[in-house]
Amino acid sequence: MPKTLVITPVKDSIDTTLQTIEAIHAADGDHLHYVYNDFSTPETKKILEKKKKKFGFELINLEEITNTPSPNYNLVLQMAQRKAIDLKVPLVIVESDVIIKQNTLDKMYELSLSTENCGMLGAITTDESGQVNFPYLNFKGEKKEITDTSHSLSFCCTLLSLKLLESFSFKELSSEKHWYDVFISRKSKLLGFKNYLVTYLPVVHKPHSSRPWKQLKYTNPLKYYYNKLIKRKDRI
Repeated sequence: MPKTLVITPVKDSIDTTLQTIEAIHAADGDHLHYVYNDFSTPETKKILEKKKKKFGFELINLEEITNTPSPNYNLVLQMAQRKAIDLKVPLVIVESDVIIKQNTLDKMYELSLSTENCGMLGAITTDESGQVNFPYLNFKGEKKEITDTSHSLSFCCTLLSLKLLESFSFKELSSEKHWYDVFISRKSKLLGFKNYLVTYLPVVHKPHSSRPWKQLKYTNPLKYYYNKLIKRKDRI
């Protein structure tokens, strides 16, 4: 029986995706890894099909399940919740622009069992030089190794405890939104759980690799806000 179910939603960005997959494959411990391919290009799909045996992950091509255009994060979370509950294990989300360390998954699993009333447990993110980066810039300089936080935890690299998974159905997730880390973080607190950020267990984050249009915020702000506000590309 695996310690956790690890999921990685994928939308192209194949270079960083393969780095993510390879790091999870190399991680200590027994962890079941599912990759959810959310309507990537045929080229990306072909590469994932080729690599799944080498890196030991299960590949779910969402185009075979739904006609709803990407992003389908709500569907991914609903499917993963059911699988984790069936296995009776926590769910760990490792997004396709994150590179974990060899001990990340085992440490997160152990901490989820040893911390008080854990709902969610996130690993802090850094750039490749080790500097804390988005989305945890407000924790830069945090002295506590494990902090019980009321801030929302990003899904970059985050564990959802089995007790949290069993406490409410992800079918409640709004189809009008694209991302659910804020909603689930708040729901966890409302249900009486504690959400922890682990600052001594960093993972490398390469922001927006799977959503390159978000880089427009720095190069072409007008186009960025057109995509975000008018086309409503990033509903949280």
